[in-house]
Amino acid sequence: MGNIFFRLRPADSVTILFLVSLSLITILFYHDIPKAPFLITLYAILLLSQVILMKLKDKGRFTELLYNLIFPTFCVLVIFDSLEWLVHYVNPDDIDPLLIRLDYLIFRNHPTVILERIMNPVLTDILQLAYLTYYFIPIIFGITLLLNGQKHEFNRSLFLILFCFYLSYLGYILMPALGPRFTINHLQTTELQGFFIAEPIQRLLNKLEGIKRDAFPSGHTAVTVTVLYLAYRFKRVLFWIFLPIVTALIFSAVYCRYHYVVDIIAGLVLTIITVFIGERYYEWWLKWQIQKK
Repeated sequence: MGNIFFRLRPADSVTILFLVSLSLITILFYHDIPKAPFLITLYAILLLSQVILMKLKDKGRFTELLYNLIFPTFCVLVIFDSLEWLVHYVNPDDIDPLLIRLDYLIFRNHPTVILERIMNPVLTDILQLAYLTYYFIPIIFGITLLLNGQKHEFNRSLFLILFCFYLSYLGYILMPALGPRFTINHLQTTELQGFFIAEPIQRLLNKLEGIKRDAFPSGHTAVTVTVLYLAYRFKRVLFWIFLPIVTALIFSAVYCRYHYVVDIIAGLVLTIITVFIGERYYEWWLKWQIQKK
Protein backbone atom coordinates (compact mmCIF):
# COMPACT_ATOMS: atom_id res chain seq x y z
CA MET A 1 0.00 0.00 0.00
CA GLY A 2 2.85 2.36 0.89
CA ASN A 3 4.59 1.66 -2.42
CA ILE A 4 1.38 2.42 -4.32
CA PHE A 5 1.06 5.74 -2.50
CA PHE A 6 4.62 6.81 -3.28
CA ARG A 7 4.24 5.84 -6.93
CA LEU A 8 1.64 8.57 -7.24
CA ARG A 9 2.56 12.01 -8.50
CA PRO A 10 3.20 14.15 -5.37
CA ALA A 11 0.35 16.50 -6.33
CA ASP A 12 -2.03 13.52 -6.40
CA SER A 13 -0.75 12.01 -3.17
CA VAL A 14 -1.07 15.27 -1.22
CA THR A 15 -4.64 15.74 -2.46
CA ILE A 16 -5.59 12.19 -1.53
CA LEU A 17 -3.94 12.49 1.87
CA PHE A 18 -5.75 15.76 2.64
CA LEU A 19 -9.14 14.45 1.50
CA VAL A 20 -8.70 11.35 3.65
CA SER A 21 -7.72 13.57 6.59
CA LEU A 22 -10.82 15.75 6.15
CA SER A 23 -12.98 12.64 5.94
CA LEU A 24 -11.50 11.28 9.18
CA ILE A 25 -12.00 14.64 10.93
CA THR A 26 -15.62 14.70 9.76
CA ILE A 27 -16.18 11.15 11.01
CA LEU A 28 -14.50 11.96 14.34
CA PHE A 29 -16.76 15.00 14.87
CA TYR A 30 -19.75 13.44 13.12
CA HIS A 31 -22.31 14.33 15.80
CA ASP A 32 -21.09 17.93 16.03
CA ILE A 33 -21.17 18.69 12.29
CA PRO A 34 -24.72 19.24 10.95
CA LYS A 35 -23.73 18.44 7.35
CA ALA A 36 -21.41 15.54 8.15
CA PRO A 37 -23.10 13.06 5.73
CA PHE A 38 -22.89 15.59 2.93
CA LEU A 39 -19.20 16.35 3.64
CA ILE A 40 -18.24 12.67 3.78
CA THR A 41 -20.03 12.11 0.46
CA LEU A 42 -18.36 15.17 -1.07
CA TYR A 43 -14.86 14.12 -0.03
CA ALA A 44 -15.52 10.57 -1.24
CA ILE A 45 -16.60 11.90 -4.66
CA LEU A 46 -13.47 14.04 -4.91
CA LEU A 47 -11.31 11.07 -3.93
CA LEU A 48 -12.97 8.84 -6.51
CA SER A 49 -12.63 11.54 -9.16
CA GLN A 50 -8.92 11.88 -8.40
CA VAL A 51 -8.40 8.13 -8.79
CA ILE A 52 -10.39 7.99 -12.05
CA LEU A 53 -8.46 10.90 -13.54
CA MET A 54 -5.16 9.24 -12.68
CA LYS A 55 -6.31 6.28 -14.78
CA LEU A 56 -7.61 8.39 -17.69
CA LYS A 57 -4.97 11.13 -17.86
CA ASP A 58 -3.30 9.69 -20.98
CA LYS A 59 -6.51 9.16 -22.96
CA GLY A 60 -6.43 12.52 -24.72
CA ARG A 61 -5.68 16.21 -24.45
CA PHE A 62 -8.90 17.04 -22.64
CA THR A 63 -8.44 14.38 -19.95
CA GLU A 64 -4.83 15.49 -19.56
CA LEU A 65 -5.94 19.10 -19.09
CA LEU A 66 -8.66 17.95 -16.71
CA TYR A 67 -6.11 15.98 -14.70
CA ASN A 68 -3.39 18.64 -14.64
CA LEU A 69 -5.29 21.89 -14.26
CA ILE A 70 -9.08 21.80 -14.16
CA PHE A 71 -9.60 19.20 -11.44
CA PRO A 72 -6.88 20.48 -9.06
CA THR A 73 -8.38 23.98 -9.33
CA PHE A 74 -11.90 22.63 -8.80
CA CYS A 75 -10.75 20.49 -5.88
CA VAL A 76 -9.07 23.41 -4.09
CA LEU A 77 -12.18 25.58 -4.49
CA VAL A 78 -14.63 22.87 -3.39
CA ILE A 79 -12.56 21.93 -0.34
CA PHE A 80 -12.27 25.59 0.61
CA ASP A 81 -16.03 26.02 0.28
CA SER A 82 -16.63 22.95 2.45
CA LEU A 83 -14.69 24.49 5.34
CA GLU A 84 -17.69 26.71 6.09
CA TRP A 85 -19.54 23.58 7.26
CA LEU A 86 -16.57 22.10 9.08
CA VAL A 87 -14.25 24.55 10.86
CA HIS A 88 -16.55 26.17 13.40
CA TYR A 89 -18.05 22.84 14.47
CA VAL A 90 -14.66 21.18 14.88
CA ASN A 91 -13.03 24.14 16.60
CA PRO A 92 -15.51 26.79 17.83
CA ASP A 93 -12.90 28.97 19.58
CA ASP A 94 -11.83 31.81 17.28
CA ILE A 95 -8.39 33.28 17.92
CA ASP A 96 -9.26 36.82 16.73
CA PRO A 97 -8.79 38.38 20.21
CA LEU A 98 -5.19 37.12 20.24
CA LEU A 99 -4.50 38.35 16.70
CA ILE A 100 -6.00 41.76 17.49
CA ARG A 101 -3.79 42.08 20.56
CA LEU A 102 -0.66 41.10 18.62
CA ASP A 103 -1.38 43.65 15.88
CA TYR A 104 -1.97 46.32 18.51
CA LEU A 105 1.27 45.46 20.33
CA ILE A 106 3.23 45.85 17.10
CA PHE A 107 1.62 49.06 15.81
CA ARG A 108 0.17 50.63 18.97
CA ASN A 109 -3.07 50.81 17.05
CA HIS A 110 -5.15 48.67 14.72
CA PRO A 111 -3.54 48.57 11.25
CA THR A 112 -6.88 48.80 9.43
CA VAL A 113 -7.65 51.97 11.41
CA ILE A 114 -4.19 53.41 10.69
CA LEU A 115 -4.69 52.84 6.96
CA GLU A 116 -7.76 55.08 6.96
CA ARG A 117 -5.26 57.97 6.68
CA ILE A 118 -4.38 57.03 3.10
CA MET A 119 -7.78 55.72 2.07
CA ASN A 120 -9.34 57.02 -1.14
CA PRO A 121 -11.82 55.49 -3.63
CA VAL A 122 -9.36 55.04 -6.52
CA LEU A 123 -6.77 53.31 -4.31
CA THR A 124 -9.51 51.11 -2.85
CA ASP A 125 -10.58 50.04 -6.35
CA ILE A 126 -7.00 49.24 -7.36
CA LEU A 127 -6.26 47.26 -4.22
CA GLN A 128 -9.55 45.36 -4.34
CA LEU A 129 -8.66 44.30 -7.89
CA ALA A 130 -5.20 43.29 -6.67
CA TYR A 131 -6.78 41.15 -3.94
CA LEU A 132 -8.90 39.41 -6.58
CA THR A 133 -5.82 38.36 -8.62
CA TYR A 134 -5.17 35.65 -6.01
CA TYR A 135 -7.68 33.47 -7.86
CA PHE A 136 -5.87 33.83 -11.19
CA ILE A 137 -2.13 34.02 -10.49
CA PRO A 138 -1.61 30.26 -9.81
CA ILE A 139 -3.75 29.32 -12.84
CA ILE A 140 -1.91 31.71 -15.17
CA PHE A 141 1.42 30.37 -13.95
CA GLY A 142 0.35 26.74 -14.46
CA ILE A 143 -1.04 27.38 -17.94
CA THR A 144 2.19 29.14 -18.93
CA LEU A 145 4.32 26.18 -17.84
CA LEU A 146 2.08 23.73 -19.71
CA LEU A 147 2.09 25.82 -22.90
CA ASN A 148 5.89 26.02 -22.74
CA GLY A 149 6.15 22.25 -22.41
CA GLN A 150 7.70 22.51 -18.94
CA LYS A 151 5.99 19.37 -17.66
CA HIS A 152 8.46 18.53 -14.89
CA GLU A 153 8.45 22.12 -13.66
CA PHE A 154 4.65 22.09 -13.77
CA ASN A 155 4.39 18.90 -11.70
CA ARG A 156 6.72 20.28 -9.04
CA SER A 157 4.88 23.62 -9.00
CA LEU A 158 1.46 21.98 -8.80
CA PHE A 159 2.55 19.91 -5.81
CA LEU A 160 4.01 22.89 -3.93
CA ILE A 161 0.98 25.10 -4.63
CA LEU A 162 -1.48 22.40 -3.56
CA PHE A 163 0.65 21.64 -0.50
CA CYS A 164 0.53 25.32 0.44
CA PHE A 165 -3.25 25.50 -0.04
CA TYR A 166 -3.85 22.44 2.12
CA LEU A 167 -1.50 23.63 4.87
CA SER A 168 -3.39 26.93 4.97
CA TYR A 169 -6.69 25.04 5.21
CA LEU A 170 -5.26 23.02 8.09
CA GLY A 171 -4.34 26.33 9.73
CA TYR A 172 -7.96 27.49 9.46
CA ILE A 173 -9.11 24.36 11.30
CA LEU A 174 -6.49 24.59 14.04
CA MET A 175 -6.58 28.40 14.45
CA PRO A 176 -9.91 29.75 13.17
CA ALA A 177 -10.20 33.52 12.80
CA LEU A 178 -12.81 35.73 11.16
CA GLY A 179 -10.63 38.71 10.32
CA PRO A 180 -10.85 42.47 11.05
CA ARG A 181 -13.74 43.21 8.68
CA PHE A 182 -15.98 41.28 11.10
CA THR A 183 -14.32 41.68 14.49
CA ILE A 184 -13.20 45.32 14.66
CA ASN A 185 -15.45 46.94 12.10
CA HIS A 186 -17.00 48.98 14.94
CA LEU A 187 -13.61 50.66 15.48
CA GLN A 188 -13.37 51.93 11.92
CA THR A 189 -14.24 55.59 11.52
CA THR A 190 -14.56 55.46 7.72
CA GLU A 191 -16.34 53.01 5.45
CA LEU A 192 -14.19 51.28 2.86
CA GLN A 193 -15.56 52.76 -0.37
CA GLY A 194 -14.29 52.47 -3.91
CA PHE A 195 -14.97 54.55 -6.96
CA PHE A 196 -16.98 51.94 -8.88
CA ILE A 197 -15.19 48.55 -8.70
CA ALA A 198 -14.53 47.76 -5.05
CA GLU A 199 -18.08 47.29 -3.78
CA PRO A 200 -19.18 44.81 -6.51
CA ILE A 201 -16.01 42.77 -5.94
CA GLN A 202 -16.55 42.83 -2.17
CA ARG A 203 -20.14 41.64 -2.57
CA LEU A 204 -19.03 38.90 -4.97
CA LEU A 205 -16.29 37.66 -2.62
CA ASN A 206 -18.61 37.79 0.39
CA LYS A 207 -21.14 35.71 -1.52
CA LEU A 208 -18.60 33.20 -2.84
CA GLU A 209 -16.45 32.88 0.27
CA GLY A 210 -19.07 33.33 2.99
CA ILE A 211 -17.79 33.17 6.57
CA LYS A 212 -15.01 30.59 6.54
CA ARG A 213 -12.85 31.67 9.50
CA ASP A 214 -10.00 31.72 7.01
CA ALA A 215 -7.96 34.70 8.19
CA PHE A 216 -5.02 32.92 9.84
CA PRO A 217 -2.68 32.24 8.18
CA SER A 218 -3.17 34.42 5.11
CA GLY A 219 -3.58 31.95 2.26
CA HIS A 220 -3.54 34.88 -0.17
CA THR A 221 -0.03 35.68 1.01
CA ALA A 222 1.26 32.12 1.31
CA VAL A 223 0.02 30.86 -2.06
CA THR A 224 0.97 33.90 -4.14
CA VAL A 225 4.45 34.16 -2.59
CA THR A 226 4.90 30.44 -3.26
CA VAL A 227 4.00 31.13 -6.90
CA LEU A 228 6.51 33.99 -6.90
CA TYR A 229 9.20 31.60 -5.69
CA LEU A 230 8.32 29.10 -8.42
CA ALA A 231 8.14 31.79 -11.11
CA TYR A 232 11.60 33.00 -10.12
CA ARG A 233 12.91 29.46 -10.59
CA PHE A 234 11.05 28.40 -13.73
CA LYS A 235 9.71 31.49 -15.54
CA ARG A 236 11.64 34.61 -14.57
CA VAL A 237 9.59 36.91 -16.84
CA LEU A 238 6.42 36.00 -14.93
CA PHE A 239 8.20 36.67 -11.66
CA TRP A 240 8.79 40.30 -12.61
CA ILE A 241 5.20 40.62 -13.84
CA PHE A 242 3.75 39.03 -10.71
CA LEU A 243 5.99 40.83 -8.21
CA PRO A 244 4.20 44.23 -8.15
CA ILE A 245 0.80 42.52 -8.32
CA VAL A 246 1.56 40.22 -5.38
CA THR A 247 3.00 43.13 -3.41
CA ALA A 248 -0.21 45.09 -3.96
CA LEU A 249 -2.25 41.98 -3.12
CA ILE A 250 -0.50 41.52 0.24
CA PHE A 251 -0.98 45.18 1.12
CA SER A 252 -4.62 45.02 0.01
CA ALA A 253 -5.27 42.11 2.39
CA VAL A 254 -4.87 44.51 5.32
CA TYR A 255 -6.07 47.69 3.60
CA CYS A 256 -9.32 46.01 2.51
CA ARG A 257 -9.75 44.63 6.05
CA TYR A 258 -9.59 40.94 5.20
CA HIS A 259 -6.53 40.19 7.34
CA TYR A 260 -4.57 41.25 10.38
CA VAL A 261 -0.88 41.99 9.81
CA VAL A 262 0.02 38.90 11.86
CA ASP A 263 -1.95 36.85 9.32
CA ILE A 264 0.39 38.16 6.63
CA ILE A 265 3.45 37.28 8.70
CA ALA A 266 2.04 33.80 9.28
CA GLY A 267 1.41 33.49 5.52
CA LEU A 268 5.06 34.28 4.79
CA VAL A 269 6.13 31.70 7.38
CA LEU A 270 3.79 29.20 5.73
CA THR A 271 5.51 29.81 2.38
CA ILE A 272 8.86 29.03 3.99
CA ILE A 273 7.45 25.83 5.52
CA THR A 274 5.89 24.84 2.18
CA VAL A 275 9.12 25.31 0.27
CA PHE A 276 11.36 23.78 2.94
CA ILE A 277 9.31 20.62 3.45
CA GLY A 278 7.80 20.38 -0.03
CA GLU A 279 11.05 20.69 -1.96
CA ARG A 280 12.73 18.06 0.19
CA TYR A 281 9.84 15.66 -0.19
CA TYR A 282 9.76 16.20 -3.95
CA GLU A 283 13.51 15.57 -4.29
CA TRP A 284 13.18 12.42 -2.18
CA TRP A 285 10.28 11.30 -4.37
CA LEU A 286 12.34 11.85 -7.56
CA LYS A 287 15.22 9.78 -6.16
CA TRP A 288 12.78 7.06 -5.10
CA GLN A 289 11.36 6.97 -8.63
CA ILE A 290 14.83 6.62 -10.16
CA GLN A 291 15.73 3.78 -7.78
CA LYS A 292 12.56 1.89 -8.72
CA LYS A 293 13.28 2.04 -12.47
